[in-house]
Amino acid sequence: MGGKLKVAGFIALGAVAGALTTIQLTAFARNTLAPLPLDELQQLAAVFGMVKSDYVEAVDEKKLITDAISGMVAGLDPHSQYFDKKSFKEFREGTTGRFVGVGIEIGMEDGLVKVVSPIEGSPAFRAGIKAGDLITRIDDTAVKGLSMDQAVKRMRGEPQTKVVLTLFRKSESRTFPVTIVREEIRVQSVRAKLVEPGYGWLRVSQFQDRTVDDFTRKIDEAAACMHALQTEVLAAQGIPAQGRGREAYRS
Repeated sequence: MGGKLKVAGFIALGAVAGALTTIQLTAFARNTLAPLPLDELQQLAAVFGMVKSDYVEAVDEKKLITDAISGMVAGLDPHSQYFDKKSFKEFREGTTGRFVGVGIEIGMEDGLVKVVSPIEGSPAFRAGIKAGDLITRIDDTAVKGLSMDQAVKRMRGEPQTKVVLTLFRKSESRTFPVTIVREEIRVQSVRAKLVEPGYGWLRVSQFQDRTVDDFTRKIDEAAACMHALQTEVLAAQGIPAQGRGREAYRS
């Protein structure tokens, strides 16, 4: 049976290679008008066919192609990354500072989701969730064993839908549920305040599309509030370069 599968796999491989040969006769690189590298494409097709036919478990063809593209782009330099539709949406959420969720920054502690900080004005903030709270369940799903991404996906959703978070608050030694209605969350990447007359504090927590404009506006607002701006302390430590590189996940 294994021999038949291999024969079928190589027949399929030959068909793919033949198709690539046909494509190569008319396909040219868009910018250089140079022919596509047939030998390398045939090698790619050969590996694809062998993985598809001989790997110990069934593999998804679409995922194989997507992973191959991701590896190709990632190999260019440390800063290049391929985004499919889903990952691009997540990236844009980070750079625009908008997403639908409960409005908390979270980390992990002992396999549980820990609230780093509720986002001011968010549903979680209004529900009384505090920094340091541990999320033990999301609806009927135990958090223990979930990855950070899996937990975030369960807390996010469509606007005006409900999610029940079960929290453990160490300071009060109690566990309790909180029902939250999801909303569109807008994260401010630049915050500023007057510490005392003549002194201002400004923090950039994340680079977004509007960070430069917000930064300039906050500086102007601070200057307008103080006749003599002596010192402005800029807190910019640990700023993520893009939405997916954040220091704390947001949900």
